[in-house]
Amino acid sequence: LAVQKRVKKLKGPVLCLVGPPGVGKTSLAESIATATNRKFVRMALGGVRDEAEIRGHRRTYIGSMPGRLIQKMTKVGVRNPLFLLDEIDKMGQDMRGDPASALLEVLDPEQNHNFNDHYLEVDYDLSDVMFLCTANSMNIPGPLLDRMEVIRLPGYTEDEKVNIAIKYLAPKQTQANGLKKGELEFDEAAIRDIIRYYTREAGVRSLERQIAKVCRKAVKEHVREKRFQVRVTAESLEHFLGVRKHRYGLAEQQDQIGQVTGLAWTQVGGELLTIETAVVPGKGVLIKTGSLGDVMAESMTAAMTVVRSRAKSLGIPADFNEKRDVHIHMPEGATPKDGPSAGIGLCTALVSALTQIPVRADVAMTGEITLRGQVLAIGGLKEKLLAAHRGGIKTVIIPEENVRDLKEIPENIKQDLQIKPVKWIDEVLQIALQYAPEPLPDAAPEMVATDDKRETDSKERISTH
Repeated sequence: LAVQKRVKKLKGPVLCLVGPPGVGKTSLAESIATATNRKFVRMALGGVRDEAEIRGHRRTYIGSMPGRLIQKMTKVGVRNPLFLLDEIDKMGQDMRGDPASALLEVLDPEQNHNFNDHYLEVDYDLSDVMFLCTANSMNIPGPLLDRMEVIRLPGYTEDEKVNIAIKYLAPKQTQANGLKKGELEFDEAAIRDIIRYYTREAGVRSLERQIAKVCRKAVKEHVREKRFQVRVTAESLEHFLGVRKHRYGLAEQQDQIGQVTGLAWTQVGGELLTIETAVVPGKGVLIKTGSLGDVMAESMTAAMTVVRSRAKSLGIPADFNEKRDVHIHMPEGATPKDGPSAGIGLCTALVSALTQIPVRADVAMTGEITLRGQVLAIGGLKEKLLAAHRGGIKTVIIPEENVRDLKEIPENIKQDLQIKPVKWIDEVLQIALQYAPEPLPDAAPEMVATDDKRETDSKERISTH
């Protein structure tokens, strides 16, 4: 916008807003149109499978028409609207051509000053149009993605949802249901409970539906019982919305052997993920259950190898895998789980089960693990830390490489949580286990092979306690 003030004509970048449903991508586009004083045009691309929808039909065909792009431009009546291409990732393709390829010409600032519609048969200048796209995922053809500047819109945090509901959704719904000011009031605790127990989403659409439901019940009470002032509190929510629909993820209260609290990222935000491990007599089989993806199953095998390679220094008999089966389970078996970020959690759970040392219940962790025991970076840190804060966790172990992502975390979260960046699995075990395991008497004093040329830097050397 600042550049547009100075330059008369700008070959602006095409923005693509990517985020889960209900986070306000379309609303944001409308706000940008208002801010830039442009007319707003929206073209839904969901289910468009024909190239002629974009470029138009040739006039030789019966019932031929210009493409929807030119139709919308005709309707809006100006040359420089804000043009929203909604749901650009939902386009299909069939034998009639690929509309995504037709859009390449439209969205390229170098080419779109002479866009050729098959019906018009003359070039039309689209360079004054400000294009904006929205998508739910990055499932967009490569050449098209290359022409766009992607802006990720993450899901809202719980505090943001509470503010949106109090300032915008509740007044909007009370007015829509014919209630006057003061006839229905929401407590902040009630809004927070609606978010926690009645909705599970990244956006606020479902939250708005639940608030509308409360408003309708309140109107019914106005009519039936002549109650002219209704106050919605956390206690009275079940009366308005029925039984709670979702379990709100809280951490375990007691320290357990072989049970670790991991952190997971989902489309609707962060979740606490319990990892359970049991050791039973057997023939050394590693059993994995809990609807796991390939990456997570491989992560379990890697964690097992890390434990076996450090068995003596952890006080575990070297032949433990010959006489015992190890079972790793992720509860909520119906929910598919994948990704490598549970690596350090799996490793800690295995060590705890094999040494019989309980894991601290107020510690949550996330990080990928290598066979050398190094902790690698993960994604979705903001959502994971919010989930930990919500669940009553005190300490969170994160990879050292993710320290740079802490800038995005709200200050109140950082103050309430003790965030411990780590580089090696030994540091994780030191923090998470109640006490350090006793090494076996003939354990090697150092895990890393000594080398004369190697610098004796304490940071690089793995500490084994």
